[in-house]
Amino acid sequence: MTDFRDRSDDRDDDPGIPRRTAARTAKLASLPLGIAGRAVGGWGRRLTGQNAKDVNAALSAKAAEQLFEVLGTLKGGAMKFGQALSVFEAAVPDEMAAPYRDALTRLQSAAPPMPARQTHRMLAEQLGRSWRQRFADFDDAPTASASIGQVHRGVWHDGREVAIKVQYPGADEALRSDLRQLQRFSRLFQALVPGTDVKPLLAELAARMDEELDYRHEADNQRTFARAFDGDEQFLIPKVVASAPKVLITEWVSATPLGKIIAGGDTETRNVVGRQLAEFHYSSPARAGLLHSDPHPGNFMIVDDGRLAVIDFGAVAELPNGIPRHLGEMTRLALEGRSAELMDLLRTNGFIRPGNDLQAEDVLAYLAPFTEPLATETFHFTRKWMQRQAMRVGDSRGQDFRIGRSLNLPPEYLMIHRVTAGSTGILCQLGAEIPARAIVERWQPGFADTAI
Repeated sequence: MTDFRDRSDDRDDDPGIPRRTAARTAKLASLPLGIAGRAVGGWGRRLTGQNAKDVNAALSAKAAEQLFEVLGTLKGGAMKFGQALSVFEAAVPDEMAAPYRDALTRLQSAAPPMPARQTHRMLAEQLGRSWRQRFADFDDAPTASASIGQVHRGVWHDGREVAIKVQYPGADEALRSDLRQLQRFSRLFQALVPGTDVKPLLAELAARMDEELDYRHEADNQRTFARAFDGDEQFLIPKVVASAPKVLITEWVSATPLGKIIAGGDTETRNVVGRQLAEFHYSSPARAGLLHSDPHPGNFMIVDDGRLAVIDFGAVAELPNGIPRHLGEMTRLALEGRSAELMDLLRTNGFIRPGNDLQAEDVLAYLAPFTEPLATETFHFTRKWMQRQAMRVGDSRGQDFRIGRSLNLPPEYLMIHRVTAGSTGILCQLGAEIPARAIVERWQPGFADTAI
């Protein structure tokens, strides 16, 4: 670790996050222009006789590299969007997935750091000019950089190792600018993740940005989770040490990032971690009254004792009564093929608009495949399974596409739906085989007692 002296070679004008709106807009605009330009060039190369598969692979690789460079460098809303997309890469067809998988996965934890001088300035602003006295040691080099802040390692004055998350100056301005611009390009980004509705994802990120920008809100969420899971043999939630609007200090966790398990973990580890992820997702609303709503691998780690460590509680859904009961009832009805009862429940809870002439059997045919993981004692989540689901609902020529577009997702369920889809995406990245049915029966209200 370093001492607290400012580095003389740090520049005051070197920003931690690019803030000029015009410059950020130009960079984001380069994404669709670049992709379109490469598509035209690839068409020309195919006309000259080059192998179409090789040309498409080269185009995908270049598009992915540009995606990472632009979204990762800009941080802010651009990078947050990239992180949200990254959990859905399992849905991308194998022939074009490799370059996007690499680029999007890198977005889960990578971004250029801000200079030490700027970090010190933010700490002084948030913790007071004597902030150094609160630490026995502080490492100027960040251990991780993310969408709106970066994390440093240090030692608190009482000897505890701590993680210090410092928000980038101008993160609020950049977040708003990026999300407005990205919403304009939502149709183009849709092609990167078939079967995932990008527009509402961006709308949700925009609606929740004020919560994520205030680290005091995140600290309150993390304290609630830490209390609910305190002493649990399966999970570790770091305790909050101190917080301010733009600085959050928590206990340090030494663990293996989930991304390493996805990249090279053995089968047993993948299955254990997959079960823990599912258990955490379904049990949190019942235990904490909250749902962790930022499911990407960068927020999960494996401790040496086998526990799943969970971090980053800036985005949560408040569910004081747990997951709504009728979601469990709908799942059970779809699983058992009870189309008429399912249709009635969907209408009653606003999932089908009044006057819509959808047929019960068609709606069941659309929803039933999503319940496949609950039809057997264990289920093997794979990329191929997720790709089938994505292609089924994303094929504009098919009936399932029409049914999906005709159903209504009430706003209060959007977060639950996205988190469940994101968690499923991680399970497919892991290739985990888990007892999903038993987990849902235990934690999802309405599922077990709706059975025939």
